[in-house]
Amino acid sequence: MTAVSYTARAAALVAAGLLAGSGVAAAAPAAHSADTAPAAAPAKPYGVVTASSLNIRQYPSTDSSAKGVLKKGAQVGLDCKVHAQYVSGNTYWYKLRGIERWVSARWVDNIGSVPLCKDKFPTRMNHSDASRNAMG
Repeated sequence: MTAVSYTARAAALVAAGLLAGSGVAAAAPAAHSADTAPAAAPAKPYGVVTASSLNIRQYPSTDSSAKGVLKKGAQVGLDCKVHAQYVSGNTYWYKLRGIERWVSARWVDNIGSVPLCKDKFPTRMNHSDASRNAMG
């Protein structure tokens, strides 16, 4: 996915409330006047960004390309989590809801229980003899 199509997809997700108030892809969060209420939180499970800014990655690793940025306080829907690269004491990475993008769980406070991706999106290999008997 190109940067342009990712930005368009992120904008659509913001409009749908999946990345409510996130400031994804350097877009400024909507200003709220006294007459308008802030955007509602996404459905659980969701996370609240605790870092001043958090890179959205193509894969669950800091070696992966940054595809966008979430600002502090952004609320973002979470699909599931995986064990991956260690980041400041945390090995979990969250898959963002609705897109194939990842953020380090170290910088996100989750609201609601976030399942492991292998349990949410099982494959035939998850519980096969070959998988159970494999090393690593």
